[in-house]
Amino acid sequence: MALLQRSSLENLSHWEPFREIESLQREMNRLFDRLLPDGNGEGRSPAFIPAAEIEEANDAIHLKLEAPGMEAKDLEVEVTETLVSIKGERKSESKTEGKGVMRTEFHYGKFERRISLPAHVQPDKVQAEFKNGMLSLTLPKAESEQRKTVKVKLD
Repeated sequence: MALLQRSSLENLSHWEPFREIESLQREMNRLFDRLLPDGNGEGRSPAFIPAAEIEEANDAIHLKLEAPGMEAKDLEVEVTETLVSIKGERKSESKTEGKGVMRTEFHYGKFERRISLPAHVQPDKVQAEFKNGMLSLTLPKAESEQRKTVKVKLD
């Protein structure tokens, strides 16, 4: 019996919780190094991801996407029966003259949003409008997805 207990103890590995915490800390530091500005004031900002809002009505789905500082030509919109894909690029137009320091909190770069729809839509009947940095899509629901109300006669 003592021989069985000894061999079981020999197979146990020694757990070092502080080594695991140090490993986690290194990973977190790498993440923050990529996302936050460095000591020279040069920002390494995360990718630009525009905010979206979706509303479902009886006959259509209404999707809005905020794209301030962009134009319609900067966006590419694709629609399937169940998904909307929006790609674009927000370009920096700043010009630094002289030896001054520039700091920006604006986000620039390419983005892609894929938004799953709560119901099937008719992609060939989508209406789009882009005005004042706001993309608005009206996505008519497929006939089978539209809620129909029927009065039932009671005898």
